[in-house]
Amino acid sequence: MIAFVFPGQGSQTPGMGVDVAEADSAAQEVFDQADAALGFGLSEICRRGSREDLALTANTQPAILTTSIALLRALGERGRGPDLVAGHSLGEYSALVAAGALEFTDAVRLVRRRGRFMQDAVPVGEGSMAAVLGLDLGPLEEVCAEAAEGEVVAAANINSPQQIVIAGHRGAVERACRLARSRGARRALRLPVSAPFHCSLMEPARQRLKPLLQDTRFGELTCPLINNVDARSVTTGSAAREGLIRQVTAPVQWRRSVEVLWELGARTFVEVGPGRVLSRLIRQIVPEAQVEWIGNRAEVEAYV
Repeated sequence: MIAFVFPGQGSQTPGMGVDVAEADSAAQEVFDQADAALGFGLSEICRRGSREDLALTANTQPAILTTSIALLRALGERGRGPDLVAGHSLGEYSALVAAGALEFTDAVRLVRRRGRFMQDAVPVGEGSMAAVLGLDLGPLEEVCAEAAEGEVVAAANINSPQQIVIAGHRGAVERACRLARSRGARRALRLPVSAPFHCSLMEPARQRLKPLLQDTRFGELTCPLINNVDARSVTTGSAAREGLIRQVTAPVQWRRSVEVLWELGARTFVEVGPGRVLSRLIRQIVPEAQVEWIGNRAEVEAYV
């Protein structure tokens, strides 16, 4: 079985998706639809925007989604599709488009607003995220509890056996990093992100996004999704919607999601989108898996 997996924020790069759009009309149509749905030239930001333009969360999220779906459509033109899907954080929206539960134009409008809501939830400079390498979840949770000191710091992305990302108030995250290193973590380093995603500080964003998701039509899935919040198989539109609502403040269970895909029979994992972040994580989680990346025109054409 083949699992298509879709990346989240942090995978963006200037020029992403341009070559496949130039070569494939189905991919170009995705960019055209995004521009029309958003009312501005997202395709131009992907084509000519700077790293700073793409780093703005309200641009990053629709740009990654659009690039991922353009690549997906190009694969579809060649008769390639998934048996199972999953996505990391933002990537879950791409996965739901791939599974037929969510219209692309609805998804791109949602993630544009999601990005704004998440950025607005915590004033710039007050929140932070950090990657902790080489410390198990249990000891890291103890570190976070000790480092909090009345503030918020918690596991946000449980990415692989070797990497967990924490999020919260900047001071608490810094204390947790120091404490994690003293408890045996190989590394603990702050990430260049603009907000502390997937922790309780995102509650204002969840409250703003919830009614938009409730007003959006979600259909039944054509193939199972392993969702972020529970790492369980989802096949109904209502369950998919509920997962996206809860996902905003809950940790991304990526390690367990990949393990569930493997348990369900996925032996080939295809990362569809810019960057290779998920490919590296999957190799850490299930070293026996065949992992492929589709991130540009050449990879689309070579995929068989």
